[in-house]
Amino acid sequence: MKTKIRTELAKLWQIAWPVLIGQLATVGMSVADVAMTGHLSAEDLAAVALGASLWSIILVTVMGVMISINAVVAHEVGAGAFEKIPHIMRQSMWMAFGVGMIACLILNLSTHVFSYLQLDPFVQKKATEFVRVISIGMPAFAMYRALYSYTTSLNETKPIMMIAILGLIFNVIVNYLFIYGKFGLPQLGSTGSAMATGIAMWLMLGAMLWWIHHSPIYKRTFPFTHREKPNWVEIRSMLRIGLPIGVTYFAEVSAFSAVGLLVARFGVVAISANQIALNFSSLVFMVPMSLGIALTTRVSQTLGEGDVVHARFVSWTGVGVSLVFAVISASMMTLLRYEVVAAYTSDPMIQEVTANLLLLAAIFQLSDAAQITISCALRGYKVTRIPMFIHIMAFYGFAMPIGLVLGLAPDWMPWHPAKPMEASGFWIGLVLGLTVAAIMLGIFLHRLSTSRIAYHLRTNP
Repeated sequence: MKTKIRTELAKLWQIAWPVLIGQLATVGMSVADVAMTGHLSAEDLAAVALGASLWSIILVTVMGVMISINAVVAHEVGAGAFEKIPHIMRQSMWMAFGVGMIACLILNLSTHVFSYLQLDPFVQKKATEFVRVISIGMPAFAMYRALYSYTTSLNETKPIMMIAILGLIFNVIVNYLFIYGKFGLPQLGSTGSAMATGIAMWLMLGAMLWWIHHSPIYKRTFPFTHREKPNWVEIRSMLRIGLPIGVTYFAEVSAFSAVGLLVARFGVVAISANQIALNFSSLVFMVPMSLGIALTTRVSQTLGEGDVVHARFVSWTGVGVSLVFAVISASMMTLLRYEVVAAYTSDPMIQEVTANLLLLAAIFQLSDAAQITISCALRGYKVTRIPMFIHIMAFYGFAMPIGLVLGLAPDWMPWHPAKPMEASGFWIGLVLGLTVAAIMLGIFLHRLSTSRIAYHLRTNP
């Protein structure tokens, strides 16, 4: 058994570690946008912060929709049906282009929300420009994520790492030129940051296409030998898997974003503490998320091979290693929370509030790691609709209502704290919501994997 676990862990890690570095590099692009505009002016920083709040929600939703391609292609890899993959990828690129264009339109329409936030007119104008300019990268991002899923399904994740690192380097350099107006270029501030990120998305797509065209690894499944028209039946079948994942991602990201907006009423200390705690937690979350992406690939491949017993083993092995990391990260977050906060700010009031939030973040490390890896295992089974409903219920049936009661202490509620718990109240709600999601998803994965094994035994005596 130990040898079996070690073998599976090695296969998971082989896929996961380049994905992890690529994810960190992608997050680094957003960090660079915020940090570099922050050194120009408070107005440009505010514009990027507001614009990124819309951009990130749509970006993550598109990412979720594109994950369906991973499950479909990896299943065919496991089944040895490599001849089917080029056609699947040609159709997935049509789907990605359509999803990207719709996302671009939604982003541009969503800028009207700034009119209801009572913003400074200059900040509103800059935030609107940021969103409209950065939206040019959305079709490229969707197609890049389609190819991302394709190469991940073939266990080839190093291109993801290399291209993401190059994208980050490009983004930082062009940010420097466009934001500050170097070498005779106009000083564009937050709009220049949006231009750099949008262009980087198209260059990352071009780099991925170049890599797939020249690497011999893709020769057997190379999808771009000829053109073909969209097949709406096949595109709909991928969307049936992908749309629930996109909604799941939307529910989670929008809940965290809503907390950021709701704590704004409590002043700069609450806003800053919430943002720091969320930023650091998001960074730590990249590890279980990367393991989850690898897990979707491994479960899909194993099911494609027809081995439902090993698929269950792979699923729970992935969840187990993610939980081990969560225990380590929670311990480190608890012990070093003041050191972490000191790296972000020297303000003692913000440090104290953030340290308390990091304690709550440490608590939800286990449930957060469990829910993402279990969700990814279920995607390997091509089951996404029930997990979607579980996440919606967990975040909007538990996390947000409990957070509103504890955080705001509204007088009209029959029970509420004596005074608002502010950001801590909302984070307690998130802890409970993530815990509910992890437990319910775990029960569902157990029942699903067991029923698949029972069905296999009945049909293959």
